[in-house]
Amino acid sequence: MKLDDDDFTLFGLPRRFALDRAQLDASWRALQNRVHPDKFAAEGAAAQRLAMQWAVRVNEAYQRLRDPLKRAALLCELGGAPIQAENNTAMPPAFLMQQMEWRETLEDAEGVQAVQALDESIAREEAALFEHVRQALDERHDAAAASSVVRALMFVARFRSDIDHRLEALGQ
Repeated sequence: MKLDDDDFTLFGLPRRFALDRAQLDASWRALQNRVHPDKFAAEGAAAQRLAMQWAVRVNEAYQRLRDPLKRAALLCELGGAPIQAENNTAMPPAFLMQQMEWRETLEDAEGVQAVQALDESIAREEAALFEHVRQALDERHDAAAASSVVRALMFVARFRSDIDHRLEALGQ
């Protein structure tokens, strides 16, 4: 193991969007067991500090790999098509129009049922977008195509967060 290994290499997993969650979890537990700072208590402070760095590295990698959006962004970056969300917010006009319609629907929604219905609709759209990402990354090996869909998914994730806030405000 090297600190600069990519997350997939660190966990001994193939570079694929579709991951076996049980295998990911088992790899994480095995790595945590291997690098836990308590195992290095007898070896002194320097060994414990290094173990702590490893534990943090393993946990951060685990968080990236288990989150489908972060995993997709990582795969795009590894495939030579970084997301660059802070610099590249270009979206197809149809998607931008859809975003505006969703926002208007959320603003106009009266009551919990209307907001939940919108959320269910957005969840279906999100699932379809993740399927496009899976196909682009795992089947076509097209990180550039996947990166534009990942940027769209970032918009969807923010919107679903707005829906959650609205539901909280409605007492749900």
